[in-house]
Amino acid sequence: MQGADADTVADALASDDALPGAGGFAGELDGTLVRDVLGRYPLFVERAVSDEARLDPGQWSHDPTALADPRSFPAGHIRNESGTQQRWSLPSLDPFGDRETAIETVGETVETSIDAVDTDSLAIAFSGGVDSALLAARLDAPLYVAGFPDSHDIEAARSAAELLGTEVRVVELTHDAIERAVPEIARATARTNAMDVQIALPLYLVAERVAGDGFDRLALGQGADELFGGYAKVAKAPEDPRVEADTVRGAQREVIASLPDQLERDVLALRAAGVEPVTPLLHDRVIGAALRLDGDLLVDGETRKVALRAAARESLPDEIADRDKKAAQYGSLAARELDRLARQAGYKRRMDDHVTQYVESLVE
Repeated sequence: MQGADADTVADALASDDALPGAGGFAGELDGTLVRDVLGRYPLFVERAVSDEARLDPGQWSHDPTALADPRSFPAGHIRNESGTQQRWSLPSLDPFGDRETAIETVGETVETSIDAVDTDSLAIAFSGGVDSALLAARLDAPLYVAGFPDSHDIEAARSAAELLGTEVRVVELTHDAIERAVPEIARATARTNAMDVQIALPLYLVAERVAGDGFDRLALGQGADELFGGYAKVAKAPEDPRVEADTVRGAQREVIASLPDQLERDVLALRAAGVEPVTPLLHDRVIGAALRLDGDLLVDGETRKVALRAAARESLPDEIADRDKKAAQYGSLAARELDRLARQAGYKRRMDDHVTQYVESLVE
């Protein structure tokens, strides 16, 4: 079992509690295969084995490369002698009674989760935004950022580190590093589509450097955008065609539901680079608080992650708490430069999904 201890998982099974007070789990418990509601740990089964058939020990794994033809075991599901079935779903929780209580609770749950992190052999992936800055302000661990020399993320990380009175170690990306890393990421994650590879690139290359410097755990601010309303498509609901929900709160739940697929990719890429991810903002207590936020505590006008930013001011300078950031693949310029390499290799933009074709050529 990865993640929560056996007693916590057993209690979750007995009570059907989707948020039993853990940071996720996946594996086997007393003959039952389990994966938490947000899929915070990867789990795979052989594709050829039907959902009703008995699973032998060699037919499931946390690592897709250990199986002949793996498929992801769905988050929130269990598998036992009765077959595969959904056991947990994301709970619907009543909103907080007032704004002050909501912000205070968000602050307490975030701080408690971060402060509980063991800093032994730990480094922090640091972009200079509010999510990773909360980790940096409360954990005694070195900070790392990846990007091309003229990237937004390097500038933002340096300025935020200065405001926090510390320093950040810069992993400067190069075309050679990208060409080497792309097939390694694709094999580890079993994904070659352009978006997945672009997102994983800066994480993977930071993790490689962190592992090379002697650390084996990497703390990340993952989950904050999904939980607290950090995406434009959530802010623009229901007008944004990228979400089906007709309210901001509904759009929040919709993007939270995308986390299992994203986390699977990121965990596998980071492990392939030699580190284990640590994600305190994805603890059950933080998820529970986020699900109770009204829409105006997620998005208010042009401001996103309203409650998280308000709570963060207890730990961070206002300049960081209020700061917007770019997605890592864009802020690091990894996406731009992967596109450039694809075009230089003859995969022009007029071609269908030209970057994915380039990635597949590197894997081959």
